[in-house]
Amino acid sequence: MTIGGKTMEQALSTLSDMTAGAVPIGKEEHLQRVQRAQVFMRQQGIAAIYVNAGANMTYFTGTKWHASERMVGAIIPASGAVEYIAPAFEESTLKDFMLVDGAVNCWQEHESPYQLFIDTLKRMGIAPAAAGEAAPRVGICESAAFFIYDGIRPLAEGYALENASSVTAHCRTRKSANEIALMQRAKDMTMAVHVAAASILREGITTVEVEEFIDRAHRKVGASGSYFVIVLFGEATAYPHGVSYVQTLKPGDTVLIDTGCKLHNYISDITRTYVYGEISERQRSVWNSEKAAQLAAFNAAQLGVPCEEVDQAARRSLEADGFGPGYKLPGLPHRTGHGIGLDIHEWPYLVGGNKTPLDVGMCFSNEPMICIPGEFGVRHEDHFYMTENGPKWFTEPAHSIDDPFGLAR
Repeated sequence: MTIGGKTMEQALSTLSDMTAGAVPIGKEEHLQRVQRAQVFMRQQGIAAIYVNAGANMTYFTGTKWHASERMVGAIIPASGAVEYIAPAFEESTLKDFMLVDGAVNCWQEHESPYQLFIDTLKRMGIAPAAAGEAAPRVGICESAAFFIYDGIRPLAEGYALENASSVTAHCRTRKSANEIALMQRAKDMTMAVHVAAASILREGITTVEVEEFIDRAHRKVGASGSYFVIVLFGEATAYPHGVSYVQTLKPGDTVLIDTGCKLHNYISDITRTYVYGEISERQRSVWNSEKAAQLAAFNAAQLGVPCEEVDQAARRSLEADGFGPGYKLPGLPHRTGHGIGLDIHEWPYLVGGNKTPLDVGMCFSNEPMICIPGEFGVRHEDHFYMTENGPKWFTEPAHSIDDPFGLAR
């Protein structure tokens, strides 16, 4: 039996630490990322980019720092060494977290970090344009809070400020073998947790109890807990990101569990949908339509194909089964998938209008959910990555509604 039948302690006893041999991204790979960005910047005529504290600074420099109301980040010039911007009182701490070394330009609490940023650009040889000259292009991190851009803008005469995502997305969307290995392990960990979570279901259990179990289970397999968790029963499964109230499991309920964890900064994100108890023909039919749409999207994901075609393939499959069209309900109310890596949602997106061609190393969720308000919803979410031979699953799709984890095979 895959759905129900075990106590929480019995289910936890089936799990063990799965992190052995998982190696974090090292300094050498971070240096390679900086170099790759610099080559691209020179090709594109971009003089420098500023990456703010958070995923972008971590990606390029390995320096982990949470964004706040104080400006902390790194300047990556098209040529030369990386330098940092930080409050003076944080200099020693920043250096302690630093993986890619660089000078730290400090500002005191009463001083302007934005003026310091401009002054640092000048000192690094990126001078503002004189009258009649082309202004050097400087990218500002797309994830930086508006107040940072707003502080820099009035001081940036002679510079052409732009969105740094042309550089950050170009680099981050194409994962290395080491990144894919970490993501594979994180997803393997979450899949084991999914199997365990399904095994503890019983009549009367609440969504909160299952959420708490999933957090414990993620800790058992070696994560710091759940990065996120959504547990839905019955009609609540028709709402992609959940409802405000706790549900209690009843026989015949559709169950939707969406969860993930982090491993060395890389994220897993897997959804499974099945039925507790007797399965109706309606549930079986919709479940199978969802599986067909997910497979149609996967098969459409070939090298060079625009991202939007993957979304369109899923919608064509759903429309053939009477759902939609487009975003109309009953049907798929959102995009088919998102990129994933250091952020749970990152570029590129499998959505209409996105003409980005699929390339080696790109990683995506594949989740063309069917929402039927007033009844239930079904979401199968697995992720795939692009290889030189086409798409490859991180986790195999759900097997069948009777045996979602394929344990009876």
